[in-house]
Amino acid sequence: MSDNDNVVTLVDVAVDVERVSVLRGLDLTIAAGESIGVVGANGSGKSTLLRVLATLLPLAGGYGRVLGAELGTDECFAVRPGIALVGHAPALYPRLTLGENLRFLARLTGRRERAADEALEAVGLARAVDRRAEVCSQGMLRRAELARVLLSQPRLLLLDEAHAGLDKASISLVEAVVERVRDGAGASVVVSHDQPRLRGVADRLVEISGGQALLAGEEVPA
Repeated sequence: MSDNDNVVTLVDVAVDVERVSVLRGLDLTIAAGESIGVVGANGSGKSTLLRVLATLLPLAGGYGRVLGAELGTDECFAVRPGIALVGHAPALYPRLTLGENLRFLARLTGRRERAADEALEAVGLARAVDRRAEVCSQGMLRRAELARVLLSQPRLLLLDEAHAGLDKASISLVEAVVERVRDGAGASVVVSHDQPRLRGVADRLVEISGGQALLAGEEVPA
């Protein structure tokens, strides 16, 4: 399989954040249709890895391709619409309603506005369409973020602690959204501090330790 056949290819990647080395010598490949879970201690670089995969952080060393675009080049601009990053803070306009937020995204991406309402309905927010984001609970905002993923249909889905704020009845939504991306021949990277919750969404687990990506349970090379 060549680099271009993978959704993600990282080789000997190094990343510095505010002059501090966070990732170094990191190798990672992710194939189309694959979902990986990422674990690691606080401050190990899990969120940094997601920002690299979202093409938002420059490399201090090594080589990487995401969706066929070489990291650090203008090629990244063309593939960013195919990447969805769900981080700790919701990517929603607080003074707009949930419906207005998603309809705006639908217009930006050339989709039907009705598709926005359908996405909210799919995550159990049909009755909250007219509620402003700034008055929504954390769980509702997280579900709205998952609705954004369903609407945008990304080829690469990046979830940072996606289960946070969701009640037990909503946890299965994360698995459903990941499965939707997989069915579209996309790939997902799911970060969680709660390893058991990754069992239903990840084909394999990767641990970020010593700046490197290891199969969960491996030791950091000397």
